[in-house]
Amino acid sequence: MIKKERLNWILEQLSQHSIITVNDIMNALDVSDMTVRRDLAQLEKEHRLIRIHGGAQSLNQLNRQEKTNLEKQSQQVAEKRQIAAFTAKRIQDGETIFIGPGTTLEFLAQELVDRKLRIITNSLPIFEILQDSPSVDLLLIGGEYRPITGAFVGSLASNNIDSLVFSKAFIGANAIYKDAVATYSESEGTIQELALNKSIEKYLLIDHKKFDSYDFFVFYKTSDFNYVITDSKLSDETKAEYEKLTHILKAEKN
Repeated sequence: MIKKERLNWILEQLSQHSIITVNDIMNALDVSDMTVRRDLAQLEKEHRLIRIHGGAQSLNQLNRQEKTNLEKQSQQVAEKRQIAAFTAKRIQDGETIFIGPGTTLEFLAQELVDRKLRIITNSLPIFEILQDSPSVDLLLIGGEYRPITGAFVGSLASNNIDSLVFSKAFIGANAIYKDAVATYSESEGTIQELALNKSIEKYLLIDHKKFDSYDFFVFYKTSDFNYVITDSKLSDETKAEYEKLTHILKAEKN
């Protein structure tokens, strides 16, 4: 296949799927890694795509705006509750856990109000859910406040987390695409990465609609999570594909 045909093929794939990886192109066109990267560099220079970690994405994806915490609260509510109830059963009394920001994690916090736990979070909404619990030993990580999500980020938050160790960390994300887990905010992603690195067991809580999608900042590898917990609507095909990377747990229907 000549170069022009390769470039057209890449753009056609992006028009259909929004995202394509270097490995996808190598396997489909039987070309080298270097050839693919040169092709992507040329298309990016011509402003026809944007390169991302391990591949490229359609320019149409750049128009995505970060949703507020309030907007997310009304989306996939049943699925998020299902994930939260399932996840709570994997937490034992007496544990020290980290819970990151996100509406799915807020539902998890509601499940833990009456549990005997030490919970560390950088999420103000999660702190507010748990603050009156008589049995939860609660610690809010401070720092620079992001009103759009209610998360504390920045160097102060990083320094506080760096001195701690967790038995389990529960993290949300905006997107998961093969071995890349991404969120909109680099500052939030950086805190989530640090919390995961300080945890013995690492959990990603994400509903089925976030699979095979992408966002701005990749903060962790799918394969570095011990478990990805999702809702019962995830297809068996997608589950099988991602189980090549990590353990995928589907919550039971309520």
